[in-house]
Parts: sequence; structure tokens; C-alpha cells
Amino acid sequence: MVTVLGVAHRERLGVVQAYRFALDLTPRQERAVLAHAGAARVAHNWALARVKAVMDQRAAERTYGIDEVDLTPTQGWSLPALRRAWNQAKSDVAPWWAECSKEAFNTGLDALARGLKNWSDSRTGKRAGRRVGFPRFKSRRRSTPSVRFTTGAIRVEPDRRHVVLPRLGRLKLHESARKLARRLEAGTARIVSATVRRDGGRWYVAFCVDVDRAARTPHQPQLVVGVDLGVKHLAVLSTGELEPNPRYLDAAARRMRRLARRVCRRVGPDRRTGRRASKRWERARARLGRAHARVAHLRRDGLHKLTTRLAREYGTIVVEDLNVAGMLANRRLARRIADAGFAELRRHLAYKAGWNGGRLVVADRWYPSSKTCSGCGAVKTKLALSERTYTCTTCGLVLDRDVNAARNLAALAAAVAGSGSETRNGRGADRKTPLAGLVAVKRQPGTAKAGNTGTVPPQGRTSDHELTYAS
Repeated sequence: MVTVLGVAHRERLGVVQAYRFALDLTPRQERAVLAHAGAARVAHNWALARVKAVMDQRAAERTYGIDEVDLTPTQGWSLPALRRAWNQAKSDVAPWWAECSKEAFNTGLDALARGLKNWSDSRTGKRAGRRVGFPRFKSRRRSTPSVRFTTGAIRVEPDRRHVVLPRLGRLKLHESARKLARRLEAGTARIVSATVRRDGGRWYVAFCVDVDRAARTPHQPQLVVGVDLGVKHLAVLSTGELEPNPRYLDAAARRMRRLARRVCRRVGPDRRTGRRASKRWERARARLGRAHARVAHLRRDGLHKLTTRLAREYGTIVVEDLNVAGMLANRRLARRIADAGFAELRRHLAYKAGWNGGRLVVADRWYPSSKTCSGCGAVKTKLALSERTYTCTTCGLVLDRDVNAARNLAALAAAVAGSGSETRNGRGADRKTPLAGLVAVKRQPGTAKAGNTGTVPPQGRTSDHELTYAS
């Protein structure tokens, strides 16, 4: 199947966008934020304990032969139901509840309601993907402090260097919020919520904003580009451009190993004996966390720059639906595949293509882009990963393996031009390529067979090929 995403034809495009800024908190403000995050954790754990107690009680009563109508009343899993239960018990559970904003407790209850719904939908088959486990209790030491505000005074100050949040007051930003302030002043954005979160030892505030974006057109709206993702090169374009793989994790590996050894030499926590970690261990772990956060930030910055350039330049972008989870099973390549961020790159292209008036075509997972010859359409039965140069035995084409795959992806866009949201891929297949292999047969104009469209050469050339099985 081929999925087409991000086709925009409206003059204005309403999207939900996030703006994330680093904070410079004073010690007093940091204690206040931690108190709110702790309140969210307390509400989450209390509600989870209540839900588990009711479920266990009902399960025990069923073993006694009690009828369903006589069982202990159930505890609702929705956010309103959990909120009603918390409001009735908060005076006994948390006598200090008035010191924190109500949004702090709502944050924990909302997270639990989402977790329970995902668990229930996963069990009943309503949710696709891997099975979702039952929610767990949040630890004060291991959970990430976070609190979300949806009501109250949430604004950016006129100096664009401070933000105002409920109960927390005026917080200083580490950077200017001019991008968000300009949209707010122009009336093209509305703040929906604000989330304060600690990541890598630094506090951030993320604004969820309803933005009215002006419709844009790519610089070359008629141009199609195929993007082949890999480890040697992060992305290879059908135009022949090679995007190098920065390998940020490898670059920082030496420093991270040294920091990890330093953590191991300190006295860490031991849950079996109840021993608490030393201050030196906590400082060493914080330094290691900052090193990991720096790698993640560099990777995110590089992916944003690449995907923004592609979305603004080309009208149609074609990528593959990679089985990243299966690729991570290769112990020799797992670390580099995870460091590349294939899923994040595709996610960026999905929404940025729509923002810029283009479209994203996702080729089927079994589409043989690497095995197919971009010149004649012949498909090889096998192609080892070590073969970095594609050599066609039918037409004699010799080309870099990744460039050949990128050209096949670009040609695939012609097969789905004008199609709906989903259609079959260029060779009409919806399953894995058979082992017998395919042979390219020249097709004369006007003799096309329905559903047998073949691979088209790269941009600027036109011809049709029909893929048939070898006898």
C-alpha cells in the first residue's frame, strides 16, 4: 500500500503546534514547580491505587459466587470520574492541596485516565500496535517531573523574555519567545496549554498553540524527490545529493563512557537495603544525563533542519515505511539505527509537508526499492547488504545502491498521482516480493494493462515498464 499525506489546498491552515523554551528558574521557583509536579504524582498514585483496589475486590467477590449486580461498585476511569473521586478524598489524602494549583492534580489524573484507556483499548483490540501494559505507580526519584496548565493566566510578557503561569507567577526564559509572541500579537495563534517539564537537568516550558498558518507553496511544487534513509548516509536523495549521517552518539561515546564509569564508582541507591544515593552519585548521574540530553538535542536539531529544507523545496516527497523495530534486532547496527532517528524524520516530514502545501508519499514496506533497477525495472531476487553498488544484469546499469533506491521511490510518486489517501504501490503489490523474482518487459504506449504499472525512471524522463514473473 502507498499512503499519501499532507495535501493542502486551503488558503489558511489551522494546526496545533508546540513552542518549547528553556527556563531560568530561581531556587524558590524550582521548589514551587517541583511541588506542583509532586502533587500531580500524588494524585496519579492515589487514583491508581483506588482503581486497583476496586478491580481486585470485584475479582475476589466473583470467586465467592456473588452476582454481578451485587459486586462492589466500579470506579470510573474517565477524567471527570477520577476528578470527582479525588475532590471527595483530597482533604484526607493531601491536606496541603490548597498550596498547589488544581491543574497539578488534574495533570496526574489525566495521565492515569489516558493510560487506563490505552490499556483497555489494547486488550479489546481497539488499539493497534504493541500491547499496552497496565499503568504503574510513579516514583518520586525515577519519574520525570512535569505539570500541565490548561486554565488560568497563561501568557507571554511583552518583553518576550518572561512567561506567566498560574500559581507559579512570572518565570524567566533562557531564550526569546519572539516567534510565539509575534503570532499572539497578530491574532493568528491561541495558547491552549502550557507544560513545564524537567529534561536533562534543565527546565522547559512547552506551549501547545492553536495556530492559523498561511497556506504555502513549495519552491518547486512539480518536483518529486525520493528519500532513501540509511546508516552510512542519513538520507540519499533521488537527485544524487547525499546527506551525511552526523552520528552524534558515536561522537559523544568517549565522554559518556567516562561519565558512566564515574557514576559506577559512586555510592548509588540500593532498594533491597534501603540505602540512599550519595550526593556525589547524584551529581555524577546528573552530568551523565546532561550528556545524553545534548546528544538528543543535536539529533533533533539536525533532523529539523533537513526535513524543513525538503518540505520547503519539493512538492512531493517519497519515503519508505521502514520496519525500525525489526532493524533494531540486528545487534551490529542497532545503535547506529537508533541514533539516526528514522521514525522522527518521517514524522517531521508528515506534518511539514502539509504545512508547506506539499505531500508525503509513504511506499509500502515490501516495495523492493533497493532490488529494482531504476533504468529498466528488473528486480533482483536477492541483494546482500554488503553490495553497495547496484549492477543490473539486464540493462547493464551500474549505480550506487542508495541512489538507485531513491530514484525508484521518486518514480513511485507517478503511479499514485491523483490517487486517494491510499492506493496500491507502483507494481500493484500488497505483500512481500516473491522469491522467483521479476523481469522487466518493454511496454509500448497504449498497451498498458490495468494494475500492472511498473517502475518509472527518475525525474525528467518518461517510459513505462511492466513487471512480470520470470518463467
